[in-house]
Amino acid sequence: MTAPKTTAPSQELLQQFANIVGEKYAIAPGDDAMSPYLKEWRDKYQGKAALVLRPNATQQVSEIMKLAFGAGIAIVPQGGNTGVVGGQIPFDSGHEIILSLGRMDKVRSIEPASNAITVDSGVTLEQVQKQAAAADRLFPLALASQGSCQIGGNLATNAGGVNVLAYGNMRELTLGLEVVLADGRIWNGLRSLRKDNTGYDMKDLFIGSEGTLGIITGAVLKLFPKPKEKAAAFLGVDSLEKIAELFTLATAAGGGKLTVFEILPRIGLEFTLKHGDNTRNPLDGPSNWYVLMEISSPQRGEMAMGSLELILSQAFEQLLLEDGAIAATPQQAEEFWRLRELMSAMQKLEGGSIKHDISVPIADIPAFITRANAEVTQLILGCRPVPFGHFGDGNIHYNISQPTDMDKQAYLDRWEDMAALVHGIVADFNGSFSAEHGVGRMKKDLLAQSKSPVELDMMRSMKQALDPKGILNPGKLL
Repeated sequence: MTAPKTTAPSQELLQQFANIVGEKYAIAPGDDAMSPYLKEWRDKYQGKAALVLRPNATQQVSEIMKLAFGAGIAIVPQGGNTGVVGGQIPFDSGHEIILSLGRMDKVRSIEPASNAITVDSGVTLEQVQKQAAAADRLFPLALASQGSCQIGGNLATNAGGVNVLAYGNMRELTLGLEVVLADGRIWNGLRSLRKDNTGYDMKDLFIGSEGTLGIITGAVLKLFPKPKEKAAAFLGVDSLEKIAELFTLATAAGGGKLTVFEILPRIGLEFTLKHGDNTRNPLDGPSNWYVLMEISSPQRGEMAMGSLELILSQAFEQLLLEDGAIAATPQQAEEFWRLRELMSAMQKLEGGSIKHDISVPIADIPAFITRANAEVTQLILGCRPVPFGHFGDGNIHYNISQPTDMDKQAYLDRWEDMAALVHGIVADFNGSFSAEHGVGRMKKDLLAQSKSPVELDMMRSMKQALDPKGILNPGKLL
């Protein structure tokens, strides 16, 4: 991908930037402390930076942007650096400045009566979950990276996770934002209102914009009553078609209590059992597919367990299940979850993995996976599809591990060929090539191919209006 044209900051200008945050919190090239900010965890994207700035307050972000805007210096916002499409990584020019928001980690307020929490953008997702739990509330976003990913990044990519089925993604979980614009002005939209019909909903413009329209520095997030009971099951199913029938049954019988419906392929579980410490198959024998299902209830009295048992009883009667295990304790439920959460990391230990974050209509998931599996294994003989993820909202992480007899780099060099094939199939099903990871660097060209000229023109008009000098995360998304 061609790097965007950027202006190199002078040493005098770099010193002015450093003075805003203090020398201790400005990391220059050559300092080993800069290295973690320059690459993402899969090592697919690496770049260079003129400086890493670590502000601790919105006002410092504002001052940085005023200086950058005046001089035309490119700024790359970065949260926990857990993204997988390169949106948080600078290019190789060394002209860009990384703005790391990790020091902005304060919980500003929590209002249990209003079911709202206001936080800095550098607060980790896990911190928000714990603060909510301490107030007997739930913040439902849940990701494998929740210990390190930050709320600002979650908002910038409109993150989803395993609970979208019941609660929605970050756009649905946000009441208000605080944003620093490209010219340094601060928009304070930190409102906890559930209804506000006074013009355009500005917050939705910035959620999912990947730092290209403004820098999110604070957010008001929705909280929910904490479930009083949960019941989880790990199930063996022999076909995707039966999984689809099981989902229909669980949705009807569980009503609003069905909060999780995740699928795992046999090969993915085998990778996890092979490489993961202290892991075991909860079932007696192998199945082609596995389902992790969870039922939640706002009331006590084994209502969640009763609903789950009813669903599984009917599923066995209809011959939809081969085997199943219900978690008898919270610890057993955590063991089920761990098998799902390790899925992506364990693939890395099997060599190169070409990853796709796609969504298709729920009814089309079986047909999509069946067709994609057949065609990718024809494209590269011996490759190993590992499709898993959020069946309940149509989001499948369609990952493909390298053949066991192929060089890793030679396999990864076929990434574009494989992506073109998979995304072409997704398009045939009227799906999306980016369900929850964003566009970043990886999928920018795909966005141009998939959006209509009218839609692209509207997006470029918004970019021009809010970032006329093109200094906010240039070369990403658009």
